Amino acid sequence: MRPRSALGALLAVVLSGALLVLLPAAPAAAADVRTEDAGVPSGSGADAVQLDTTLYVPGSATAQHPAPAVVLAHGFGGSKESLADDARDLADRGFVVLTYSARGFGRSTGQIGLDDPRFEVADLSTLIDRLAKRADVLQDGPGDPRVGVAGASYGGALSLLGAAYDDRIDAIAPQITWNSLTAALFPSQTGTVDGARTVAATPQTQDSGVYKRLWAGIFFGEGSAGLLGALAGDGAAPAQLDPAGTDPAQAQQALLCGRFRADICAAYQQAAASGALTPEIAAVLDRSSPAGVLDRIAAPTLLVQGTQDSLFGLGQADANARGIAANGTPVKVVWYAGGHDSAASDRVTAHLRDQVAAWFDWYLRPKNDPDRGTDPGTGFEFPSPTGLGGTGGGFVQGGSQTVVAAAYPGLTGDAPARRTTLRVSGPTQPVVTPAGGTPAAITTVPGLGALGSALSGQSVEIPGQFAAFGSAPLRSAIEVVGAPTVDLDVTSPTGRATLFAKLYDVGPDGSTTLPSGLVAPLALTDVSDDPSAPTTVRVTLPAIDHRFEAGHTMRVVVSTTDQAFALPAEATIYGVGLARADLSVPTVAGTTQDTAGSGRWWVLLAAAVALGLLGYGAALLWGRRRRRRISAVDPDGEDVPLRFEGVTKAYKDKFVAVRDLSFEVRRGQVLGLLGPNGAGKTTSLRMLMGLITPTAGRITVFGHEAGAGAPVLSRLGSFVEGTGLQPHLSGRDNLRLYWAATGRPAEDAHMDEAIEVAGLGKAIDRPVRRYSQGMRQRVAIAQAMLGLPDLLVLDEPTNGLDPPQIHAMREVLRSYAQTGRTVIVSSHLLAEIEQTCTHVVVMARGQKIAQGTVEEIVGTGGAVLVGLADDAESERAIAVLTGLPDVTAERTDDGLVAELGGTGRAVALHALVEAGIAVEQFTPRRRLEDAFLALVGEGPVQ
Repeated sequence: MRPRSALGALLAVVLSGALLVLLPAAPAAAADVRTEDAGVPSGSGADAVQLDTTLYVPGSATAQHPAPAVVLAHGFGGSKESLADDARDLADRGFVVLTYSARGFGRSTGQIGLDDPRFEVADLSTLIDRLAKRADVLQDGPGDPRVGVAGASYGGALSLLGAAYDDRIDAIAPQITWNSLTAALFPSQTGTVDGARTVAATPQTQDSGVYKRLWAGIFFGEGSAGLLGALAGDGAAPAQLDPAGTDPAQAQQALLCGRFRADICAAYQQAAASGALTPEIAAVLDRSSPAGVLDRIAAPTLLVQGTQDSLFGLGQADANARGIAANGTPVKVVWYAGGHDSAASDRVTAHLRDQVAAWFDWYLRPKNDPDRGTDPGTGFEFPSPTGLGGTGGGFVQGGSQTVVAAAYPGLTGDAPARRTTLRVSGPTQPVVTPAGGTPAAITTVPGLGALGSALSGQSVEIPGQFAAFGSAPLRSAIEVVGAPTVDLDVTSPTGRATLFAKLYDVGPDGSTTLPSGLVAPLALTDVSDDPSAPTTVRVTLPAIDHRFEAGHTMRVVVSTTDQAFALPAEATIYGVGLARADLSVPTVAGTTQDTAGSGRWWVLLAAAVALGLLGYGAALLWGRRRRRRISAVDPDGEDVPLRFEGVTKAYKDKFVAVRDLSFEVRRGQVLGLLGPNGAGKTTSLRMLMGLITPTAGRITVFGHEAGAGAPVLSRLGSFVEGTGLQPHLSGRDNLRLYWAATGRPAEDAHMDEAIEVAGLGKAIDRPVRRYSQGMRQRVAIAQAMLGLPDLLVLDEPTNGLDPPQIHAMREVLRSYAQTGRTVIVSSHLLAEIEQTCTHVVVMARGQKIAQGTVEEIVGTGGAVLVGLADDAESERAIAVLTGLPDVTAERTDDGLVAELGGTGRAVALHALVEAGIAVEQFTPRRRLEDAFLALVGEGPVQ
């Protein structure tokens, strides 16, 4: 296999993970949700297909109480099985949910038409016809069911096209999808967008562009892989393949094209060979693009797009938003930290799942339905910008905060997006295009974001192939939310130029970050060949969500090559300079909220260590090490793995999250950290891990003061705020990748022990995208246990586990502590804390309100467990006890429990004995939940 073919095969695997998993695995299905599998015929003649479908019907949906329906469409390379967890989640919420494998995928027959209105969109209408015949589906009229459509990427485009062609669709929620497939695969971010005032408006060039070679190859590879699966017995082979082999030419063509239609196959072959956008290729891509039919969409639209996406950038969602809102249709825009290049954290994806459900609740449920919720509005949400690269394929996810604005700036009658102008400078510079485009700059690897770049040190720019223009150091931080613009002067001896523009964040030490690993391709024609009279070009840089810190500089880089794109074969030299010394960057004001989080402390540490070891972060890390304050070591540090002493965390707005918190954890203990919402426990854990700094007080780990970059933190293992796993890699490869990023020797990982402890079995070698939520949880816990850390910190470790798995996890944690190590568990499952932990710290309103063993906390109230020699005496014992002042008693699963109120235990016991009732046990007994609620006097824990 040739190198490029091998890379294409590898990246095809990457794509299947990147496109199929937007939403997290849902909780186990409710017992009253039933499924109905059916083959549904669609189309006619040679284009007739059989669609493999599954319908999820909640028990609450009946002919007397019909429910609205949702059709879920899968991503490219997926099938109805990819949607099972999300379908069950929506069914649990009361929707009738229909999933299916699109033609050419899974066990559905037919060939892939790339969401062609004549085929895939018509199939969607056929499925809606089926829903219109069901009595348990809410109907707006004859043949018109109340229905919404959602999907990611391939499925997202289908929801847009479906709403344009079928006005029975009442609401849609397209995610990480395209506006123009032509502009997405042949982008050229030059010129202006007529009338656009939005933050991420990006030119959607239709007649020329730079071929996105690697991503296009992945698409085609996925379709071809479908054929191989069919031949192996997983699905139906395409009709044009002659099984008997009587027509070798036809069979060869089928193997070459996979499950694609012939016209799509021909368009791909032509594009791959020439790298040029021809009218024939454009015709194929344009008919599968929502761009031309947005004016038909009347269904309220929730647009979800990822900030880490080199396939369908934020500009694609911006164009969809503008086109749909122009009709007066309600549009809400949500950006999130993730995309085709990087899976979002579990908390981010759970937040997105709730957003989609809330959208359908409002627009699909009847107005008098108590589950309808509140109007989700037409606002704008985006991750709070950070100065991190945000692309590390799981190394760096978005921050734990979301910014909420009242509206997407400039979308309707609102004021245009705010822009800040910075001065950039630099002379006109010659840049070389090498023969054959080799060597080429490396910025991103499709499906892996900047992970490939991170592992090799940094984005690779080839000397002599780029021009650079920089700003002065920033006096204050600037949060760029959207697409910056700059005007360039370009000359070319051939009259044409292929260039790639990007915006780097340059630190005071010279370290560089390319936000989200994104570049803006420029396909220029009619370029002047006269250096004294260059052609001025308006360039829209990639739309990003990034904070440039004070003291940093913005650097505009214009290069001649990028390994992800098709490049000119001939060598030439361009001239590139600034037409104006202005760099315009968009900003958005909003309210910051703590909602979905992401990166764990080790994620950030691993990224820093990996990048430092590979070259470009070493100076920064060394500087921090030299400045680090040396603290005295507590003499009892080895016996007290964790100590909080008078720790307070106050913010600039005077909010005090943690106040004078003091407690300690001894070696071998399993400590449960409990508290209601806003108690401060998450803030406490973040201070422990060095992510934020206490305002006052001291935190020590094994006697050493903890803080950002403290060496002692290497003795701590953590599973906090999501798994952060790469779905396309196996569980074992995820563990290896994480450990390699720490820079520690492989033999110190104790990987086999961690895998065995977590009970992963043979599944450890399967791709994570095939895991249940519980299995992902186990891998993340195994990851935290790598190196067998002396202090293990776990946040909600039993989420997604079934009862036997929870029991096994309980034993794992107890056994781990019995080796002399220490475990801290934060959980809302109070019964699990009671059965797992030896000690508890209860927090409320930022303060510690109780600490002790579980037995001490449970036994502090006035409840007793009464054991009788004869259970037949229970009713008489209850009568005796309830006859005492303020006493209540009842039979429970634990036995006879009496709440004594103000009555003393001795008085109650004496009353039973006096009544002639034989008492074998009379001990203080309260469940931890009862004790917790009595202590804090508040609602549920977080």
